Amino acid sequence: MKKTQWQGWGPGEQAEQHYLVEPRHLAGGGNLQHVAAFLHASGWRDKSQPERLLLESPDRSIRIAYDPHVLPGGWVIQGTASAHQDEWWATLGQQTPVEIIAGLTDALTQPRSAHAPNVWAPLLEQGWHAPEDADHVTAVSADSTAWVRYQQSQPGEAVWLAGATDEHGNGWTAQLASSTPMHLVEAFSTALASPDPVMRPLGRVPHSSRIRTTSVSVLPSQLRAWQQARATAARAATWARNSVRGPRPRAANPPAHSGSARARR
Repeated sequence: MKKTQWQGWGPGEQAEQHYLVEPRHLAGGGNLQHVAAFLHASGWRDKSQPERLLLESPDRSIRIAYDPHVLPGGWVIQGTASAHQDEWWATLGQQTPVEIIAGLTDALTQPRSAHAPNVWAPLLEQGWHAPEDADHVTAVSADSTAWVRYQQSQPGEAVWLAGATDEHGNGWTAQLASSTPMHLVEAFSTALASPDPVMRPLGRVPHSSRIRTTSVSVLPSQLRAWQQARATAARAATWARNSVRGPRPRAANPPAHSGSARARR
């Protein structure tokens, strides 16, 4: 385990021990506000109740819920049908890292890219491989602890499956409807495959020989600043999009009958 001490500590604050965990898919759930604060700053309605997260998109077409008190518990994302999109859904277990959840949910607030989505490309770029004996189109991480699969049981019945598990069998699973917009599935796979570690506080790091940790000392003000920066970026992007969509000012019309007035002079 490596240990790093952060510089520039301010007076009157006590540093707290955290850990950078990799691979991120085995880091455990994390702070729900990583997902919620970004969406709230992007203009989503917060209808949460104690111990139950519930967010709704500005146009009310998408709902995101997290409830640990139902079985199996975890995340449920639902999108309603529209003229150009079938109804879709995604369910993700409680221990799905919030940074991976955010890969999908952040994309809900952003315009679609012009390029054609490719779910598999982010995985293959990070060394994931396709098992030769797989019955369905599958990609497995280099350390064999995570996987993504497109499973089609029969024509017209298919689902995206993903998950991660350590040597103790602890981990998470996710299912995304085949109707889920492909750019969202790609955003999910990109966040899943990211090599960047994620941060967890002392006592929230899973006990597994499959993870690598780096101990860091972090000030509470630093944590707040990082969280605020993410929310600020969401607000700025939302403001920019709304400004572009807003009505353009009309050109001033010339005074009525101005030509006639000159003629009379």
